This record gives sequence, C-alpha cells and structure tokens, in this order.
Amino acid sequence: MDPVDTVRAQLSHHPPPTHTRRPRGPTLPAHRLPELPGRVAVPGQSRGTPGAPGMLGRFNTAPDADAEATLLTCLHSLRWAVRVARHRPYPDLPSLLAACDEAAYDLTPAELSAALAAETLPPLPADAYSAAHTALDAAHAAYEAKFGHAFVICLDGVPPAEGPDRVLEGIRSRLANDPEEERVVAAEELRRLAGERLTKALTGPADPADLAIGHHTAGHGW
Repeated sequence: MDPVDTVRAQLSHHPPPTHTRRPRGPTLPAHRLPELPGRVAVPGQSRGTPGAPGMLGRFNTAPDADAEATLLTCLHSLRWAVRVARHRPYPDLPSLLAACDEAAYDLTPAELSAALAAETLPPLPADAYSAAHTALDAAHAAYEAKFGHAFVICLDGVPPAEGPDRVLEGIRSRLANDPEEERVVAAEELRRLAGERLTKALTGPADPADLAIGHHTAGHGW
C-alpha cells in the first residue's frame, strides 16, 4: 500500500473531531535588525470573493489524486490534503476554507515541522532596493538559524508596497519568541497562508479549462 492509500485508510477509520480555534502564542519585544529604507512592491494577498461555481465544481469532481495535488501546493501535509479532499463536495468556498482550517488545527508536531520545512521564500522584485535585499536576507537568515525553517507570514489585506516592511517587522518581533511560542505563531500563519493560496487557486478565470487542478497556483508567503 502506497503512502497516500495508507493515509486514506487511516482517516476512514478516524472521523475528524470538532475543534475550537487555538490561541496564538505571545509575541515578545523585537530584536533590532537593519532598517529597511523606503518601500518596495511585493505580490499582494487578498482573500477575494468566492470562485466561479464551475471552478469549485471542478475541484469537487476532480480525481482524488488531482485534488490532493492542488491542496499540497497550499500546505505540504499529505494527511491534511487527503482529509480535505475526502470531504468533497463543498457547497461554496467558505465551506471549503473552514474544512481546511479544521484539518490544519489537527496537524501533529511532526506534520507541522514537515510543512514548515517545505516552505520557501519568494524572491523580491527585481527592481527592489539593494538595501531591502540586504535587510531581508539578514533577517531571514537570523530567523532560520534560530528556528530551523523559513519565516512564514500571511499578508492578507496588506497593500503590496507595505509587504517588505511588514515582513521585516514580523521577523524582528518573532525572533524574540522561544521555539515553542514561535511554533504556535508559525502554525497559525501557515494555516492562514494555506487558505489564501487555495482561494487564489480557485478564484482565477471563470473558464474551468483555465484551472489546472494540481498546478502550483499558490500565493506568496514571506
């Protein structure tokens, strides 16, 4: 039995429990890192509006492997993807996002570690100031050295021009967390980022032929 079939079999015998939202860990005073002069443009994130029925419908009726592949581009956890795909069809996008949240709250410590390890940093725009590159590179390096994984943050609702500043502020603040506190914060940001990525994947062109289930259409996390 391959890993996907194993996960599906395990989930079929363990109905998911109902959970309440877990509180975020505290954020301690920030460490000082190089200042970021000016502002630069970065890709924005927006929750947006529910996708066209045809696009959500295609996700609902796609083969399990294709739906799971799409979900894995949003959050790299096989059990999470299988669980969300198993509960199709979803009547609307908010219902799908609620199921994604519920499944994300149940990630084990090992699954969370694997999902965080799979995250990578998107590049800054080519025309970004060199000082922005230097400051963010130093901040990311300090974060990864302390916590062992890429910094993740959901920039939902943040104007694109404010993205780098917000990221730098977030890293400065979260560097002061201890590892357990930061895992709580990172898990929450990863959960939000997964929802944002899936929203982007399902709110593209109205023509279902333009939606490649399984194609990486993830949004940008920092």
